[in-house]
Amino acid sequence: MPKQILTFLGCCLASLAMAQQTQQEKLEARKAQIQKEIQENKKLLESVKNKEKTATTQLILQQQKIGLKQKLISTTEKQTKLLSNDMYINQVEINRLKKDLARLREDYAALIQKSYKARSEQSRAMFLLSSNSFLQAYKRAQYMKQYASYRRAQGEEIRQKTLDLDVYNQKLSIQKGQKDKLLAENQKEKEALEQEKKEQEKIVQEIKKDKKQILADIKKKQQESKAIDRQIDKLIREAIAAANKKTAVAAAKGKPGKASPKAASDTKIVLTPESKVIADNFRSNKGKLPWPVEKGVVTLGYGNQAHPVYKTIEVHNSGVEITTEAGANARAVFGGEVSRVIVISPLNKAVMVQHGDYFTIYQNLSSVSVNKGDKVSMKQSLGKIRTSGDTGKTVLKFIILQNTVYNNPQDWIYNM
Repeated sequence: MPKQILTFLGCCLASLAMAQQTQQEKLEARKAQIQKEIQENKKLLESVKNKEKTATTQLILQQQKIGLKQKLISTTEKQTKLLSNDMYINQVEINRLKKDLARLREDYAALIQKSYKARSEQSRAMFLLSSNSFLQAYKRAQYMKQYASYRRAQGEEIRQKTLDLDVYNQKLSIQKGQKDKLLAENQKEKEALEQEKKEQEKIVQEIKKDKKQILADIKKKQQESKAIDRQIDKLIREAIAAANKKTAVAAAKGKPGKASPKAASDTKIVLTPESKVIADNFRSNKGKLPWPVEKGVVTLGYGNQAHPVYKTIEVHNSGVEITTEAGANARAVFGGEVSRVIVISPLNKAVMVQHGDYFTIYQNLSSVSVNKGDKVSMKQSLGKIRTSGDTGKTVLKFIILQNTVYNNPQDWIYNM
């Protein structure tokens, strides 16, 4: 194979190896993140086990823990595969270097043999003196000089490729150790996953013993949730009507850039140029918004949700419920203006933040640290999340609406 082709292949393999290394680093970072989430989930699970009177929340957390374990196993398997590919590339490079070295050593041996036959100073002198002209003698001298230089270059190339071969052999040896370590980690995680599934089954059996009480709790909670949703719907409509009235008054006074009052209603905000920019910015961040808590896990998703054990029992959720640590704060997911501070009960408050024609609601707060009309920034604390005296759980209910239309928060929050 021509030397140029070999060099080109070497460059291609080096580029591929660099790309694989970058991917390996990304997978390692993802694995570290999953391991962190597993530890946080474990802490929450232990806290719930100590305080929770029913096992339903334990089961939800246990299911999420199993899901995280499965993600960890999948990520480690991707790492192993990537490492195997990298090892293959290195082995190809080792094979290429060995062939190059064999060829170079063969050529070098032939050079040494020729040099040995013409090694005496006398034969070199005779080679020059037997020239027919000065020009021929000069050319012969140059040839001898180039020949010696070529020998040195051949020797240096052999030395360099031998060093390269040693480096690749060492790299391959390290990678074999890393692969063995990843395989051992994966086996350990698979064994741990089986234990988690057994623990899950125990919790399921415990829940099944208490079906009557669970059904009563679900019915009561659904009634309370629907009553709160009706209250929030009413307040949302009031907020929309108030915003549109303010816009209409400004337009009637002839202020430039304000929307026409004709479109005013209690179901859709009439956007001014300023509020349209805010709404557009909020919409462009769909899927990238931060969590409304610093740490937590979703223990009840959006919409119609089947019970984790009794699949025929369905509950409706207008937002998502996030279980977090006691003493945790709710935080704004985007910049906006506090539209309402809602007192649902003396122990349960909510904050409504407006972002153009979008609203985010943070429910189940024991105390609130903002007031109506306040401008808030992303991740700013809005209040402390209430810890239930009955269950010991600290749960934030988080809702997103565009005007009066409910959205799935899991579509908006990053990695939820």
